[in-house]
Amino acid sequence: MEPPANPGDIPVELELTVENVESALYQLYFDPEMERKNVAQKWLTQAQTSAQAWQFCWALLGPDKLPEVQFFGASTLHTKISRHWSDLPTDQHESLRMQLLSHILHFSSGPRMVLTRLCVALAAMALNLIPQAWSQPVADMVRAFQPQKPDSEGGSGAEATQDPHAHCLALLELLTVLPEEFQSSRLAQARRAQLREALAGEWAAVCPMLRQLLQSQDSSNQVKEKVLRCLSSWVGLDVPLGESHELVQDCFTALSNPELFDAAVETIVNAISQPDCQRYIDALVNLMPLVLGLHDQLKKAAQDGDMETSHGICRIAVAMGETHSRVLLEQVEHWQEYLALVNMILFCTGIPGHYPVSETTSSLTLTFWYTLQDDILSFEEQKQAVYLQVYRPVYFQLVDVLLHKSHYPSQEDYASWSSDDKEQFRIYRVDISDTLMYVYEMLGAELLSNLYDRLGRQLMDPQQSAVWQDTEALLFGFQSIAETIDVNYSDVIPGLIGLIPRINISNVMLADTVMYTIGSLAEWLADHPVMLGGILPMVLQGLVKAELSVSSVSTLKRICRECRHDLGPYAQDILTVSQDVLLKEVHKSSQCMWLMQALGFLLSALPVEEILVRLHTLVTPHVQQLDTLAQQEPNPSNKQSIIHILGMMSSLFTTLDINRQADNLEGASSPRLAPSQSTQNPVVVVLQQVFTLIRTILSKWLDDSEVVEAVCGVFDKSVRTLLHDFGPMVAQLSGMLGQIYSAFPQASALDLARQMVHIFAGEEHHISNIRSLIELLTSTTLTIFQQGPRDHPDIAESFMHLHAQILKRKPDLYLSDQLDVKALFYCGILSLKFPETPTVKAAGLFFTELLPRCKDVPSLGDVLQRDGKLLTETILQAVGGGSPRSLTEHFSEVLLSLNRHCPALLSQWLKETLQTPGFPSAHVSTEQKHTFSQQLLREQTNKRRVKEIVKEFSLLCRGLQGSGY
Repeated sequence: MEPPANPGDIPVELELTVENVESALYQLYFDPEMERKNVAQKWLTQAQTSAQAWQFCWALLGPDKLPEVQFFGASTLHTKISRHWSDLPTDQHESLRMQLLSHILHFSSGPRMVLTRLCVALAAMALNLIPQAWSQPVADMVRAFQPQKPDSEGGSGAEATQDPHAHCLALLELLTVLPEEFQSSRLAQARRAQLREALAGEWAAVCPMLRQLLQSQDSSNQVKEKVLRCLSSWVGLDVPLGESHELVQDCFTALSNPELFDAAVETIVNAISQPDCQRYIDALVNLMPLVLGLHDQLKKAAQDGDMETSHGICRIAVAMGETHSRVLLEQVEHWQEYLALVNMILFCTGIPGHYPVSETTSSLTLTFWYTLQDDILSFEEQKQAVYLQVYRPVYFQLVDVLLHKSHYPSQEDYASWSSDDKEQFRIYRVDISDTLMYVYEMLGAELLSNLYDRLGRQLMDPQQSAVWQDTEALLFGFQSIAETIDVNYSDVIPGLIGLIPRINISNVMLADTVMYTIGSLAEWLADHPVMLGGILPMVLQGLVKAELSVSSVSTLKRICRECRHDLGPYAQDILTVSQDVLLKEVHKSSQCMWLMQALGFLLSALPVEEILVRLHTLVTPHVQQLDTLAQQEPNPSNKQSIIHILGMMSSLFTTLDINRQADNLEGASSPRLAPSQSTQNPVVVVLQQVFTLIRTILSKWLDDSEVVEAVCGVFDKSVRTLLHDFGPMVAQLSGMLGQIYSAFPQASALDLARQMVHIFAGEEHHISNIRSLIELLTSTTLTIFQQGPRDHPDIAESFMHLHAQILKRKPDLYLSDQLDVKALFYCGILSLKFPETPTVKAAGLFFTELLPRCKDVPSLGDVLQRDGKLLTETILQAVGGGSPRSLTEHFSEVLLSLNRHCPALLSQWLKETLQTPGFPSAHVSTEQKHTFSQQLLREQTNKRRVKEIVKEFSLLCRGLQGSGY
């Protein structure tokens, strides 16, 4: 049939006739313009929901129509049956069923997509009628598809000449989609249970027919594949394995047919992975020889490099072993069969080839080993001992296999891998590493001795021609275990530390693993510092190579952190090599930061007078570089260099803490180095020396938030680490912060001020500096709020945090006339209205710190009396739909605080604000608002309960109550 000459745009109010539906379909499928397609799509969706759709769908299924049109007719039928079933009078059910069956028979030879939709429609109909109005759907369907004799009643010659093979396929399609439609339809719990039971009852009619078709010589591969898919579909309904295990056994014969192999694997795996199968132990035991019987086919596939076959058979073995390991372990009389299955899975773990390039099977087996181990270790002791006798040797073999599988390919091969393959291999090694760590629980110390002996043989025996991959794999195994298990008690570690320096680290992959292995032993080295001398040179040798950047730097950092009190004799070497690689820019920026943290740990453990000298030597070249950069005109490349150097200083000052060594060396009895000591903290000395330089940088980069953030970072890290030792810098820093913020307000300056309030607001000789700084920061920020703070959520957030900290540490700063408390309160209210979660959270914190102080600070008490109602109204509006639902709990904390500190006032404010009609939402009645107030006012302590009350009210206000949220 030709498309209409010019279908034109479909007007929305177009009459629902077959012709118009066809025109719209042509427009949808063949019109090149997206806009017109969308209009057609919209109109057709409306057409499907109309009452006329019950009629026009049959016309669209006419034999002369295009397949696309017929498909739409069939889809419309499904939509009507599944969504608008109640519109159809009961007396029309029978004729609809007959029409559907006759159309399915008619379309049995195609087009396939139309046939499938019609089958889905009939399945949807069956689900509406079972079991009351249609008690035996499967038997009726099977009967309808029997080849009919021309003279029999109700049959017609036309039907009889139809192809019985096509009828068989159509029937199988229908039986396959029936459970699928059940699984995907939305049903009430009780109805779902009723239908599941009725369908499971029908299995008895389906199963024999599927067996007959699968065994028959006359069945085509096409029919057999449909049978397999049909069984898969019914298995999802938990049909009992006890009733279908013969059919599952028949599926194993299909595995020898290459055309049916994939479908058979899928079906067998689905059938034996049902947890319910564990009730049918006999059925499982009967299937076991069939699974074991696949071992030869598996070996041949592995030999021929046939990945698909080995993958499929492995899936079957793993499904059997993993789903039922406990049940099968308990079948003591069949222990040899289960051990054979475990060995078959072990073969799959060790399948030849490199994952993921020449095999993808081994990774499927890893979770099986966890499951089996858990089940063995869950038995009571005597039983467990028996199983361990059988399975410990298997697990030792497993370790060999896993180490072999973790081998890198040769460097030439590895270089040819895609980055995706390399990443998959990396993840695969992480999975192996986790498995080894887990297996250690079962094998214990013997496993470490085993690895150590093998490594010793490789490195000490001149006869052994070990390739680097063998050494790498053994170290990888060691490191996997040492990373998470306390190896301090293992007697093989001293020997291992003695062996490591004998390893030739010219190969990058091996060298990387050597570094990580040393890192994993850092805590052990801290307890055995005498071994450091032999191992440190190797780490420093790695440090100069860019390709070992991550592993060598992270290892040095671990050693400097764990062993810092014993590194005195090696400090010079470590500092010399580190300074060299930093100046030659061997490492990327983030590794330079780690390296500086490592040096911070190292320096902090040295004698105080030595620290300053070494710190100078370390920092001077970088400060000189910074000085040169500060003289240049600002441009993007010197900006990155400035941020990099400031970042290195921050990283160094994060870990350089001379007080920590006093804590550690003497234990708790040693007094913390008091700030009054005449010697100044080395970090402060350095900061004072570079202060002018930093001011110069700031003056040029004041409007660049990244540079300002990097400068603030240096001081922020120093304040956090030095605490009171930072005191000598407070006056200078307060002055500078005030200046930079009033010239160009940025959140990082407020965050730094918050740290200073936290540490110094309680100290008499610093308070005047802190006070002036706070007043200046506050007045500048109030100006931003007056001009409209919406574009600065980060400043609003940091400002709220700063004032919450002041209220917590030094609320009497609020006694100053210079602080406009009313304006601050109002800033808090504005911040509550921001859509950004962190800002709202910070504003909530500000109010929960402010409310308890209202009794002691008169100006706060006054502003609460005056504007508390506005605060209450703002919160109710936010809860009632003005803010995202995820923020509700932050508002509930402010309401709880109001109720705790001014319950009488809150009661009055709630009453006044909630009596406004339609506030905070038209969805809530006066009665619901009253209930909410009463519930809220009752709770003065229970935070969780208040959250529930507010959340409930918020859902009511949004009209979401009872909608499944």
